[in-house]
Amino acid sequence: MVKINLSTKKRMRTMLFVVFLIISLLIGRLGYIQLIDGKRLANLAYEQQTLDRVINPKRGTIYASTGEVLAQSSTVETVTVNPGNIDKEDKEKVAKKLSEIFELDYEKTLKKVSKRSSIETIAKKVDKDKTDELRKWIEENNITTGINIDEDTKRYYPNNNFASQIIGFCGSDNQGLDGIEAKYDKVLSGEKGAIKRHSDAKGGEIGDEGETYVSAKDGKDIVLTIDMNIQSIVEKYLEEACIDNVCTDGGNIIAMNPQNGDILAMATYPDYNLNEPYSAYTEELKSIWDTQEQAEKTKSLQAVWRNRAITDTYEPGSTFKTITSSAALEEGIVTDIDKSGQFACTGAIEVAGVRIKCWRYYRPHGAESLRQALMNSCNPVFIGLGQKMGVNTYYSYLKKFGLLEKTGIDLPGEAGSIFLAENKAGPVELATISFGQRFEITPIQLVTAVSSIANGGNVIQPRVVKSIIDGQTGEKQDIETKIKYQSISKETSEKVLSMMESVVSEGTRKKCKSCWI
Repeated sequence: MVKINLSTKKRMRTMLFVVFLIISLLIGRLGYIQLIDGKRLANLAYEQQTLDRVINPKRGTIYASTGEVLAQSSTVETVTVNPGNIDKEDKEKVAKKLSEIFELDYEKTLKKVSKRSSIETIAKKVDKDKTDELRKWIEENNITTGINIDEDTKRYYPNNNFASQIIGFCGSDNQGLDGIEAKYDKVLSGEKGAIKRHSDAKGGEIGDEGETYVSAKDGKDIVLTIDMNIQSIVEKYLEEACIDNVCTDGGNIIAMNPQNGDILAMATYPDYNLNEPYSAYTEELKSIWDTQEQAEKTKSLQAVWRNRAITDTYEPGSTFKTITSSAALEEGIVTDIDKSGQFACTGAIEVAGVRIKCWRYYRPHGAESLRQALMNSCNPVFIGLGQKMGVNTYYSYLKKFGLLEKTGIDLPGEAGSIFLAENKAGPVELATISFGQRFEITPIQLVTAVSSIANGGNVIQPRVVKSIIDGQTGEKQDIETKIKYQSISKETSEKVLSMMESVVSEGTRKKCKSCWI
């Protein structure tokens, strides 16, 4: 009879407990994997075993309103390899040829070809003549698997610098990064397709299913409101004006149809080549570009990419007197714009102890009608009109003209105006606002407000996109004109327009007479 002492029994019980615990943990883990985490792991297995090569869709074309192509996608190709499908004895030969054709580093290419991965990208967006050379070599060397040549697209801008800050540009992955390209990226980009096939961990094929082709869906086309002829003229004369007048900060011009909000032209100088958005854009920058730090390069590029017509604010100055005139007429403070002697300019006016001069303080304008005051750009008259309206009424017109909010133009990066809060605006602040100083608005805000004077009092949301067209179905979506506010009455707008014409025909802006439409 074998006797088992107590210590042996204790050890056996401990071992049995440990074995039971391990089995319980394994069962629990198996149950967790099967019941709780099974779906996630199945998806991971599918992703690992399914090798997808992306097919990029053709990005939609951007047209001017006059029909010219402003941005389009041309067909290029992308080369990838499946290292597991390339025979070991062919890897060096393949790497050598790929590095020769696409001008790549041989060692880096060989490393990609030799990797234990399912797919490696060799070259993106290459011209067809190079891929045709590769195809010929593949055929001559009887390499049937492991090298993939897939169709891709590359963005191209046929007019280089034309309307650069409006159109914007795309990155290497065809994603819009600025301008219309960024704002309407989802419309233009379309839907990606794919070439799917089952593979093992090394990239070798599994089963006889072969490849599954999922076609890409091309992006939609966009027609802008930009008129090619007007934009070209505006860009030409803006550049000349900035160079002749040594405008170191550049400049911008907007031409807008006041009846429907269409932006016919929007130019910013300096501009840049959309086909080379990361290159130096002036002769001065080109001479120092290679020696600059990356941070300085980025700063310079971001400055020229910026559409200053919508992102930068400034003091509008005397142009704002049209807003004050409109508000005063609408409020009935002035009824007869030609009543002689209704106002008197003595060279300056005192507001809350502060003396504010007329620009021609040395030779005062004397007795004036409202028309004459606008023609003479006489500050004291408009200060007086602002005082008669008061802060609350004046600010109500700022709101009616849409000057206290963004216009909502369909371009990225629009800035808002900078006004002192209504409850903090005192007599002096009201006086300066009345003739266009000590606040800031964007050029697009001023153009939108003044356009409402031109069209009978409707503040219309400006737009750059006129319509969206599906190139495959022909379906066309027109962008509707959006009226936001009623700023003034038609009667008031007609009076202010009449005075504005007098400014350029007889007043301080006679040099602009040839520009009057």
